[in-house]
Amino acid sequence: MLALRPNCECCDKDLPPDAPDAVICTFECTFCAACAANRLTGGRCPNCSGELVRRPVRPAAMLVKYPASTERVRKPHKECAA
Repeated sequence: MLALRPNCECCDKDLPPDAPDAVICTFECTFCAACAANRLTGGRCPNCSGELVRRPVRPAAMLVKYPASTERVRKPHKECAA
């Protein structure tokens, strides 16, 4: 089951479970679409070089039983330096 991380690993933007602009790789690294398009080299995950795709939205009823993660993840990627 996807962890549904609550933020962009690059800019720390909040990405709630229903965020239409959240993208992930196969290792569940999570970014906002703006960082993926404008900051990350080739729109690829800076951790694994994997493809970033739109994160699916978990139905509200399932969020009750399987809540999204609350652990915020940030990593010092060179592309994300302000």
